[in-house]
Amino acid sequence: MPALLYLHGFNSSAQSKKAQQTQSWFALNAPEITFICPPLSPFANNAMATLRTIIEDRAEQPIYLVGSSMGGFFATCLIEHYNLRGVLINPAVSPGRGLHNWLGENTNYMTGEKWIFEPCHIDQYLELDAAIDSLADKNNYHVLLQSGDQVLDYRDAQIRYQGSSIVVEEGGDHSFINYEQHLAGIHQFLTSTQS
Repeated sequence: MPALLYLHGFNSSAQSKKAQQTQSWFALNAPEITFICPPLSPFANNAMATLRTIIEDRAEQPIYLVGSSMGGFFATCLIEHYNLRGVLINPAVSPGRGLHNWLGENTNYMTGEKWIFEPCHIDQYLELDAAIDSLADKNNYHVLLQSGDQVLDYRDAQIRYQGSSIVVEEGGDHSFINYEQHLAGIHQFLTSTQS
């Protein structure tokens, strides 16, 4: 049975609005696809270990990725490692550059869980990013960007994913306004036969 692995953003959770919208749409329109949205650690090595285990446990079945923000960065790492297909929503590009503001104690936006971010945790993101030298198959990516993203510069993603399927909407914000209108297209991209 195919699965959709949804990767939420940094310091978010499986209860995020886009995760819930994705789960609801697929349950209604593509019930043959199992929806999986694990809670992701803010620590890159822990998050990647969780995701690799899920993917490797389902090695005989198709698995698709949808990643938002930091989830888009993790999705890119997984797409490159396992040759998967994925949709990225306002993805983080080279996120190690912008994580210094998180050093110290933090609280998860949704769960209230407290966690401490240290310089070694930034190093984990830098190491993962260094492994993404270039994209092996640009056809594996469909990238949704909004120019009004107030957290990430959408142009960074335009550069990294150049040659892939990219949609840039004027305005919007980091949460990607009207995301639900893209879910049918997301399903179509993920399940279509690659050329």
